Amino acid sequence: MITIENLTKFYGSNRAVNNISFTINDNEILGFLGPNGAGKSTTMNMIAGYLPMSGGNVTICGTDITRDPVKAKSNIGYLPEIPPVYPDMRVKEYLAFCAGLKKIPAGKRRDEISRVMDLLKITDVKNKLIKNLSKGYKQRVGFAQALLGDPKFLILDEPTVGLDPNQVIEVRNIIKSLKKGHSVIFSSHILSEVQAVCDRVVIINKGDIKAMDTIANLEKNYAGDTVLHVTVKGAKGTAASVIELTDGVKEISAITAVSDDTFEFTVVLSGDADETRTRLMSELIKNNIQISEIYAEKPDLENVFSQLIGQSTKPNGLKELLDEMGPAPEGDFIADTFTEKEEDK
Repeated sequence: MITIENLTKFYGSNRAVNNISFTINDNEILGFLGPNGAGKSTTMNMIAGYLPMSGGNVTICGTDITRDPVKAKSNIGYLPEIPPVYPDMRVKEYLAFCAGLKKIPAGKRRDEISRVMDLLKITDVKNKLIKNLSKGYKQRVGFAQALLGDPKFLILDEPTVGLDPNQVIEVRNIIKSLKKGHSVIFSSHILSEVQAVCDRVVIINKGDIKAMDTIANLEKNYAGDTVLHVTVKGAKGTAASVIELTDGVKEISAITAVSDDTFEFTVVLSGDADETRTRLMSELIKNNIQISEIYAEKPDLENVFSQLIGQSTKPNGLKELLDEMGPAPEGDFIADTFTEKEEDK
C-alpha cells in the first residue's frame, strides 16, 4: 500500500498542492485526474521523490520516502510526462544503463531487459538510436525503463501520449495486466481511457482534492439532473410547449431538426426521472405527437469531471432554442401563442 498524508508543495508564496491525502491499495489502478495546472504532475513528482515536498509524508510499501529514500524508491517505477530518455543512446544501451542504476544484478539484466522490451514491443528497435525513434516509440522506451526490476508501485504520467490508436489499446491492456502484481497511479487527460482502466479516481483542481471514489459511485453521486433525449414527429412548437409544461421538466436545453417534421429535444428533468418520463410520454401522446425515440443520457466520468472543476455551461432558454431553428410550420398556433406569452413577459 502507498499512503500520501497531508502532502503540500509551495513554489514561493504559491501553493501548488494543498495538504492532500489519499491511499493507493495493493493491486489497484488509481486514476489521477485534473485540468492543466491542477497539481497532478507536481504531486506525482513528490510521490516519486523527484521533487522535495513542502510538507506531509509519503510512505511506499511501509517505507517513508524522506527517511529512507533509497529503499522507498527501489519499489517505484516512474514514467513522467516527458520520457527520461537519452537520445544519443541506443534503446538496448539505455535500458542496460537504467538497469544498472536500479541495481539489478548483472546476471539478471539481460533477461530483464528482454522481458520489458517484449512487453512493450520494442525489441525490433533495440539497436536504434533513441533520437531516431517516433514519439510513440520513445514513450514505449520510457515505459520500459519504469518496468525494469518489476517494482511494486508504478507512477504513470500520461503513458499513452504520442501513441497511435492501436498502440493505445496495447498499452492500456498492459496497464490492466500490471494490476495483478502492482499498485498503479495513472494520470491521463483521456477520460474514456481512465474509465476503461482504473478502479478508483482522484480528481484534483488547484491543488485540492475535489473527489475520490470508484467511477461508478462518482457517476451516481455527481450525475446531477437526468437528461432525456426525446425524438418526436409532428409540430415543433406543439411538442416544445407540451414538453416544457410537463410537471418534472426543468428545461429544454437543445432542439435538433432531424427532418422537416422530426425533432430531437434534449430535456433536463428534476425530481423522479421515471415518473417524469412516463408523464411526458402520456402528454405527448394526448397531443397527437408521435414519439420516435426516448432515452435517458447515461452519466459518465466526463460529466462528473466538468461538474467538479466548474466547466459546465448554462443552456439557452426555450424561446432562444426555437428562434435558432427558424419559424414554425404554418398553422402551428401553439408555438405562436407560446412566443407571444414569452414576449409579453
